[in-house]
Amino acid sequence: MRNATTELAAEANRIKVWFRFVPREGWFPQNTEGLWAAQVSLDTAQITNAAFLQDGVAEGDVVRFETDADGVRWAVGRVSASGNCTVRVVPIPSGPLGRSPQAVHARFESFGIGGEVFSADFPMVALTVPADADYSAIKALLHCGETDGWWHYEVGCGSDAWWSA
Repeated sequence: MRNATTELAAEANRIKVWFRFVPREGWFPQNTEGLWAAQVSLDTAQITNAAFLQDGVAEGDVVRFETDADGVRWAVGRVSASGNCTVRVVPIPSGPLGRSPQAVHARFESFGIGGEVFSADFPMVALTVPADADYSAIKALLHCGETDGWWHYEVGCGSDAWWSA
């Protein structure tokens, strides 16, 4: 059971770490993404949410950052990988799920997978797939959903176990 003191301590330790990347053609024009993290040390933090745009990082990973003159923390590398994976799913508006991120979440509920929604205007769901999840079954569902016209998906961060499943 969480108590107020624990939640306040966690909130006080919460920071935003920014990532720079080259925008992909035909994708969002942004070249940065800020991810929430729990500060671990003076220059490291553990990511606490799924990335919508940044590849190569998953919830639970620990990253090193440098703080600029304006106090912005910029990621400079990953210190350790959590083993979690990030999968982005965009429901096809004309498909059986419509534009519903809730319907996407419902399809992955049985796997205990959580995620976040990008925006109401663009209902991309960024899923955090835990390191101990049934990768083969999840990959089969992702493939089936894409084949059946439910969604498009991409793997933003996959572990060795993910790629070999």
